[in-house]
Amino acid sequence: MIKELFSSVLFPLILVIILVLVKLAELVFDIDFVQFGIFPRKASGLLGILTYPFIHSDWKHLANNSTALLVLGTMLFYSYRKVASKTLLWVYLISGVWLWIGGRANFHIGASGIVYGLFGFLFVSGVIRKHLKLMALSMLVIFLYGSLVWGIFPIDERISWEGHLFGLFAGIVVAIVYRKQGPQRPKYSWDFVDEEIVPEWYPDPERERARQAEQQLEKQKQQKLKQAEGPKININYVYKKKDGEANRN
Repeated sequence: MIKELFSSVLFPLILVIILVLVKLAELVFDIDFVQFGIFPRKASGLLGILTYPFIHSDWKHLANNSTALLVLGTMLFYSYRKVASKTLLWVYLISGVWLWIGGRANFHIGASGIVYGLFGFLFVSGVIRKHLKLMALSMLVIFLYGSLVWGIFPIDERISWEGHLFGLFAGIVVAIVYRKQGPQRPKYSWDFVDEEIVPEWYPDPERERARQAEQQLEKQKQQKLKQAEGPKININYVYKKKDGEANRN
């Protein structure tokens, strides 16, 4: 379990380190990377689909996204190991493309779109799979980050609520697409029972109707066979003695 937990936290931790290094590069070289964010519906803003999650306005912005990315990313790679990489990739790309199409005409930066995508995936995937442990994980995600839902509303103009909204939708879509892959609900013995067996002595209206229908079908079958045979012809032979013929003893 310790080994699995370590391997699960490794990739999210690498992503967080990259985010920190990008922010340090801004400070050390006195560069503003905001221009590499997504600018919707402009060809020059297409590059931002790939770069926008790595750029943050300040350390507080970076700390909030890094913490959530580390926690939710670890949950993803621990519980959905087989589809974790694909999920993260598609959330990353889909949320960025949708933001470029439907966002406000301004630069959008930050990994919060991916955070919302992981939030949506972990919650919806656990529910639709009907897996007890994964549903418990969904409830834990809601408990820890349920307040994120307020971020999808245009409350603060300085916040890219569109990035949050599109990220959430991307996570939900990916959860639905990959619902048959990765961990599945275990099969129990009662899952293989089609219907409950009713004892013969117990009055069952459904069984009685089925029995009457079978009897009716059998009668119709016998009638058709009789009609196919046609009317029976009985031939009776009568023997008469000739005149003058004597009986022999």
